[in-house]
Amino acid sequence: MSDDTHQTQARASGPVDDGSIEATILDLLAQRADTSSICPSDAARSIGGEGWRDLMDDTRRVARRLVAEGRVQITQGGEVVDPLKVRGPIRIRWPRES
Repeated sequence: MSDDTHQTQARASGPVDDGSIEATILDLLAQRADTSSICPSDAARSIGGEGWRDLMDDTRRVARRLVAEGRVQITQGGEVVDPLKVRGPIRIRWPRES
């Protein structure tokens, strides 16, 4: 199954596809200041309700794809990190100049 058709069963709201996760990430970012960031759990909670934890791996995967497309950056401790190598808590933000 390709990334674009991947679906996860969220306990609270039924199947969730990558397009819904992507739209939620981008919508949450659009609602914040350009200098702000979101946690992947913000998107997962918005979609999954009580089952949000089940969406975390998918949300992080979609965020990595958005980084590869140049649409967002992933940070840790305020610094841009390689999404394929990072471990632990991350943030998602709009791309910025270095």
